[in-house]
Amino acid sequence: MAGAVELLMPALTPINLWQRTGRVEAFGNVLIQFQVRRQNRQVHLALGPTHEEVVTDLVSRHVSSYRQLPLTLYQIQTKFRNEERPRFGVLRTSEFLMKDAYSFDTSAEGLNKSYEKMYHAYCRIFDRCGLDYLAVEAESGPIGGDASHEFMVLADNGEDSVVHCSACGYAANLERAEIGRRDVPPAAAPAGPLAKVDTPRAGSIEAVSKMLGCRPDLMIKTLIYTADEKPVAVLIRGDHEANEGKLRRVLGSAKIELAAPDVIERVTGAPVGFAGPVGLKIPIWADYDVAGVTSAVVGANAADAHYTGAARGRDFEIGQFADLRNAGDGDPCPRCDGRLELRQAIEVGHVFKLGTKYSEALSARFLDEKEQLHPAIMGCYGIGVNRIVAALIETKHDDNGILWPMSLAPYEVLLVPLNVKQQDVIDVANQLYSELTHAGVEVLMDDRDQRPGVKFKDADLIGIPLRVVIGGRSLKDGQLEIKWRWKEAAEAIPLEGAVVAIADLVQTERDLAHATTEQE
Repeated sequence: MAGAVELLMPALTPINLWQRTGRVEAFGNVLIQFQVRRQNRQVHLALGPTHEEVVTDLVSRHVSSYRQLPLTLYQIQTKFRNEERPRFGVLRTSEFLMKDAYSFDTSAEGLNKSYEKMYHAYCRIFDRCGLDYLAVEAESGPIGGDASHEFMVLADNGEDSVVHCSACGYAANLERAEIGRRDVPPAAAPAGPLAKVDTPRAGSIEAVSKMLGCRPDLMIKTLIYTADEKPVAVLIRGDHEANEGKLRRVLGSAKIELAAPDVIERVTGAPVGFAGPVGLKIPIWADYDVAGVTSAVVGANAADAHYTGAARGRDFEIGQFADLRNAGDGDPCPRCDGRLELRQAIEVGHVFKLGTKYSEALSARFLDEKEQLHPAIMGCYGIGVNRIVAALIETKHDDNGILWPMSLAPYEVLLVPLNVKQQDVIDVANQLYSELTHAGVEVLMDDRDQRPGVKFKDADLIGIPLRVVIGGRSLKDGQLEIKWRWKEAAEAIPLEGAVVAIADLVQTERDLAHATTEQE
């Protein structure tokens, strides 16, 4: 158990809290802001996309001693974010339900314990939900902090990419994923001369590859970034993509972004799409794989022109090599001799070690045993409630509809009386409904006056785990028909004792959902 205390915080929050932590800029347009008039003054408010600021401010007002810590608070509340492109159904929306928790400790060791408790609590929750998930290393994003893990459900149409090594279990999202050791060989002797060629309007790898008949893996693209406002060049093999999270970490920069077109032209003398390392006067970093391209096509730092035959050591120098690209299928694992597999996934949960980022900014401090003042050490933990449902439907369905596990099904049993105009059929259905409900089973009854085929089709579509059919012919034989949603065949059971039998079946399925977590 995580030992958290439930509360409910306001959705409307004063903007000054966000200004004090610097997250007005970090969230940008995603943070919904507005002003309201109170008496004769304007009040600037924000709708909470998350609640680190509010909970930290709350703790700063009520916690003052180490004796009040550790403390973990949580809520289940609607969050609001101004998503520019809401998509993926309920996966990325402007309004969503979240379970968010926040821990406060006196030390890093205490934070580690709180983090582990919540991490394992989340594992138990997702196990009980019947989700096939991976806990992956992740970037902290605008939340900030020192370390984090995402809980990802593998799904072919998931919006996120993760890498996983089946040999050792290493898993990380694409922003965080490391690639195993790649050696940098000494610069090879040039295979031919450096030649400048015209490439009119070919400002992309694809366009240059087509124009020159050159494979992308024999090309080097030069990306110009600003790291804390200073320009830096990053070289990536033509068939790879740069990873800005890795670049930020190796440079130790607080802020990194692709340079604006005017900066690129000032630094390279060329418009966007024609930058190259030859003659470049700014720091040059390169991904390890660039070292293997011995005679490369690169931008010529001139409009509509590229170089062929560019060679490291003769035509340009690289200041430093690092792991700077996105991982992909078949890349070496950073933890073992295995290979990485790239998969799509849906994020359903995220846990962070925040440290003192918020407690220092918002003065959430405590006095220790020696009466010395310290900022609380924080963690935060979130589950996307809507996302759990969406991820489960995406991964647990067949051609006919949803395959709800018992733990998340809206109802456990569906009663289907075939002929609602036949009194004995509807009487038995009503009695079963009453007795099963009294026995603690969640029951839905389809008492519509519809053909059996329509009812069965809808039953499969909705996906309630256990279907119980009451028909006039089977009642004459003293029987009912039951069918699990995930099984092909139905079976007959005696009407006498049916309530106990059905309740036992339901309880067995419930127990299966709890079996793994109860063993922990």
